[in-house]
Amino acid sequence: MTESTAPAKAFIDVEFVDLPQQVIAITELPFFIGRGQENGNHLSLDDMRISRKCAAISAGSSGFFIEDRGQREGIFVNGEPAHAHWLANGDRIRLGTDNACQLVFRLSPEAMAQEKAETKLRSILGSMGNNSADELNGLKLLLEATSLMHSELPLESVLATMLDHAIVVTHADRGMLLEPDESGVLQVELARGQGGKSLEPEAMNPSRSVLGRAIELETAVVNEDLNLAEMNLQSAQSVVLQLLRSSVVIPLYGGPRRQAGSSAETTHRQLLGAVYLDSKRTATFSALDRQILDALGAQAGSILENARLIEQERERQRLEQELSIAREIQQALIPQGLQDYPNFAIAGFHRPCNEVGGDYFDVFPVPDGRIAILIADVSGKGLGAALVATILQGALSGITLDVDPARVFGYLNRLLCSRAAIGRFVTMFFGLIDPDGTLEFIRAGHPSPLVMRQGIVSELYSGGSFPVGLVEEASYTSSRFQLEPEDTLLLYTDGVTEAEDRFGKLFQDTRLQETFGQYKDAPLKATQEGILSAVENFSQGASQSDDITLLLVRYRGPEKQQTAR
Repeated sequence: MTESTAPAKAFIDVEFVDLPQQVIAITELPFFIGRGQENGNHLSLDDMRISRKCAAISAGSSGFFIEDRGQREGIFVNGEPAHAHWLANGDRIRLGTDNACQLVFRLSPEAMAQEKAETKLRSILGSMGNNSADELNGLKLLLEATSLMHSELPLESVLATMLDHAIVVTHADRGMLLEPDESGVLQVELARGQGGKSLEPEAMNPSRSVLGRAIELETAVVNEDLNLAEMNLQSAQSVVLQLLRSSVVIPLYGGPRRQAGSSAETTHRQLLGAVYLDSKRTATFSALDRQILDALGAQAGSILENARLIEQERERQRLEQELSIAREIQQALIPQGLQDYPNFAIAGFHRPCNEVGGDYFDVFPVPDGRIAILIADVSGKGLGAALVATILQGALSGITLDVDPARVFGYLNRLLCSRAAIGRFVTMFFGLIDPDGTLEFIRAGHPSPLVMRQGIVSELYSGGSFPVGLVEEASYTSSRFQLEPEDTLLLYTDGVTEAEDRFGKLFQDTRLQETFGQYKDAPLKATQEGILSAVENFSQGASQSDDITLLLVRYRGPEKQQTAR
């Protein structure tokens, strides 16, 4: 079997139960799958359940197919055992009987469009009988259009040539490509005359009555003689003024889309535009002419849909890049490699459930010699919550200028309440720890930190308080607590206690307290890792809907110097 290298027309989604999904482009054929790249595999899966020579994807006359090359317990396509199997877009491939790894076969939008076009063309050719020279010329144009669709020419050039072909088939005076504007009204985007002449789209005046009839019927409408058409078309002002005698309108639709909020069975076709052709002469179209026009319309629809998909993909990539930058900025704002202080040991962890999140923590010294600790959780998730978290950090930086923390909390509360459009509130805990162990703290609707003293875990406080940005009249005052040597504080966000397992059961406060209590004499880093491990073991790989943040502070005592704890 010869090996070829070409731009990717297909992809493989690699889905492991406990690993992030990967997307691998198929750029060489045959495409070998198995364990170990040293075994000549293009897709190397580092898993002992996968055989060194597992499977191969090749191309044939009907598309792509997969062959079993020796996978233990065989391969399965859509749940059925398969030694060799033709692949369709979306087919799920299981390697062996274990569900730990599955592959999903995906065709590129270009390959899907080509497959659709070639199927249509084969259908037309299969129905051919004896045809005139004009009809055979139309088929030749259709073949050219099929290959043109997959060329590297600019989109406007491809569409212009498609219109030129349609004008030749219909003997029309002019042809237009219309696309809907933001309000859904079809507007002329491209116009051509006979002989490949470019026309000004702004000067075109297609018959809206003729267009409307085709859109209403959701099918191509051919009027060989408008004088014999329905009365409303005969008398349409644009038809009369322009002395039109024949017209062809082909609505262009994308693939089926599920209606928002409806059942899976209810779908609609998205109108992408229309091809419009007219003439001041009557026309005669054979059955094959109409089939060719249908196929050209399908080609133009595929081109427009493919262009839309490419634009959507570019937009998705742009958003992903912006989110990646936002994530880098947010991660840079969160303390990295927390340092210990003479009287305190500190450890912290932050993991957003999306690219960016609304959790935030910080540790910093203040001018009077105390250490400030902070944890916050902005309501909601994603970019909006991350922006509010950034505002929060900027405002709280005023505390390093010896500003009263209670005043800062009051200012933040008034700021968020006065800007209702933000639609966010923040739960926070802020503390100042003196070298002698005095903890002065302000709470704002945040879960109480846990205190471990001599292996016994308790809550720092009970009772409620208002989050910042929820109630304009809320006020914030400080409270005090005396830490003793070796006391450990655990600050956390509710993404920890509300972590879910596969059945929707929550990790909960009690389990967190029990886990924390198991690390009485452990270093803070080991305590942190133990809590995170307990949460991950509980969730068993279930996706989480909230950010997870921890901050651990151990008070060493006034005389103790910094150690490795």
